[in-house]
Amino acid sequence: MTLDPARLLWCALADVPVAFPPSGVTVVVSPSSQLCPPGWCGVVTLGPSAIATVPTAALKPVVEAALADLPTTGMTDAHQVRAALPARSFLGPAALAYLDPADFTPPSAPASVAPASVAPASVAPASGPAAGPVASVVPVSGVADLVASVSADDAGESGLDEITSPAFVLAQDGRVVAAAGYRRWPTGVAHLSVLTAPSQRGRGMAHAVAGHAVADALSNGLFPQWRARPLASRRVARALGFHELGAQLSFEVS
Repeated sequence: MTLDPARLLWCALADVPVAFPPSGVTVVVSPSSQLCPPGWCGVVTLGPSAIATVPTAALKPVVEAALADLPTTGMTDAHQVRAALPARSFLGPAALAYLDPADFTPPSAPASVAPASVAPASVAPASGPAAGPVASVVPVSGVADLVASVSADDAGESGLDEITSPAFVLAQDGRVVAAAGYRRWPTGVAHLSVLTAPSQRGRGMAHAVAGHAVADALSNGLFPQWRARPLASRRVARALGFHELGAQLSFEVS
């Protein structure tokens, strides 16, 4: 599949003019970059090349020289970056996966997935699920309860509290045990978010709710993106037809 839509997104998030080179890395100064937290450096690899942002002009030659000595896959490897730079803190790496509509493999048994009755960020929910019978519609407060029930790491990894789409949920006894949705990112990208209660993991629930969220994104003409670190999450993405095309790493230089 083409890398162009994914590259367009990350170049826009760099917040300064930049393009992926044919190979290697292009480093630019961008204090307002969204590739990383404020004051940090961010690297995104897609295919054989990468872009990186640094917060100050003084860091540009330092990071540029260090990354130039690494293979593309090493630019988002925390161990290799730590060996090349005086980096003290890291976020990631996270795999970046994308979906061509022709490759979408929806869940085979979506019978009990329903949209939350009110979506986050005041976005109206779909009138019904993407396919199959609808379970009782669950208030969005149930999604918030699910997020509150997991660890801070799990909640942050999922990003479920940031979605702008309807939340597609599975509920048991009126309690949300799995939910998925997406946040609209620049350049027409739908950034997927999925979360399952720890006691219910490994039962295909993430695949079911995520499949409905992906179908909703595609029906709105959006380009689905799945960013994840845990292998279990990455396996769900692959089962839906996503392809891992790159990775993202953020780091703070001493």
